Amino acid sequence: MACRISELVLGCRDPQVLARFWCEVLDFVVLDSEGNEFFEIGPREGFGGPQPTIILSRRDEPEPGKTRLHIDVNATDRDQDAELERLLKLGARPADIGQSGDEPWHVLADPEGNEFCLLKARLNPL
Repeated sequence: MACRISELVLGCRDPQVLARFWCEVLDFVVLDSEGNEFFEIGPREGFGGPQPTIILSRRDEPEPGKTRLHIDVNATDRDQDAELERLLKLGARPADIGQSGDEPWHVLADPEGNEFCLLKARLNPL
């Protein structure tokens, strides 16, 4: 028997802003919230499905050091260039982590600066 990732938890200054951003990016919905202290977002079928939910938890002070975990995303209904354009319109911005420019992915940051990558391969939606 093995474990499965059920939730990812991200501390942030403004959970509502990040919930809105990541819901648009991933086509998720808000599953639960408590004021502006936390938002749980996930697929419409909710917790326990094939995709983990994301909990955005308010933290007034950032954690010391750089976040060691980041999210990779793949487009499901368009090519990488069209998805990049969509993500930038949603508020993502390019992030420079020393890449050469020849990588088949784009490094971006969400509205609070959390890095994530847009990979080239297009995946089938679940």
